[in-house]
Order: sequence, then structure tokens, then C-alpha cells
Amino acid sequence: MDAVDHINIDVNDLDECYGFYLDDLELDLLRPPEDFQGAHAMFRAGGTVVTLAETGRADAWDAADLAHPLDKAHIAFDAPREKYDRLSAELDGQFPKQGPYDWDEFEGFYFLDPSGNLLEIITYDPPEGERERPLLTHDDVE
Repeated sequence: MDAVDHINIDVNDLDECYGFYLDDLELDLLRPPEDFQGAHAMFRAGGTVVTLAETGRADAWDAADLAHPLDKAHIAFDAPREKYDRLSAELDGQFPKQGPYDWDEFEGFYFLDPSGNLLEIITYDPPEGERERPLLTHDDVE
């Protein structure tokens, strides 16, 4: 295998998730919902296509269900430090132990999309100054 070509993500409300992936995550739009017969939208994140499909079968995790982000499979998006810092600040407080995490070569932060799908944003870029809070590690998993 050379790469992940595409990922399909189940969502419960395409309109709500479409705006989140387009405006908040700033993924590159390939095909808007009106291009499909059925409730879909297609984006690009680097070399990977991300398709949202309104199936009504999203996992819909929330803080009560998610004791730790490593409890659930997720999709991780790589971003430059500036975008990573902005999104982690905007999405902080959704559930305990969102991060940031020290994953050796990169830093990661977990969050939920509007349908409750667990996502992670990572950056390989170091912070410019001192960290405002310490990084969590695998040792912080209960």
C-alpha cells in the first residue's frame, strides 16, 4: 500500500457536518452535496479524499461515552502549527483528556465533529514559545 486514497465518514446531518469540515477544518472542497444523488460531500485533505455520507449511523460519541480518546478509532488530520493551535483552542472542552498529547515526533489534539465522530488534529511543527499547559502522554491513559 502506498497511501490512504479515501475515507468515508458516516454523518447524521450532512448540512451541519458539511459546514464544519469546510469552514472549521478548512478541507479543500472537491464536490458539494448538490453534485451527488444522495446526501454526500467530498473533500481533499492532502492526498486523501474525505467523503461525508449522511447515513444516520454516525457513532455519536460524547463526553459521557468517551473516557479517553484512545478508546475509539479516529481519523487524524495533519496541519501546520497555526491551524493546529487555532482548532485546538476552538474545540477544547468537548470531553476530558482531549489533549494536547506528546506523540514523540508530533503533537495531537482530539475532538468530535457535529455527528460525534472522533477526529484528531496533529502537527509536526514545534510551538514558538513556552507551552501554556503540559502535554499528556500514553501514561495519562487510565
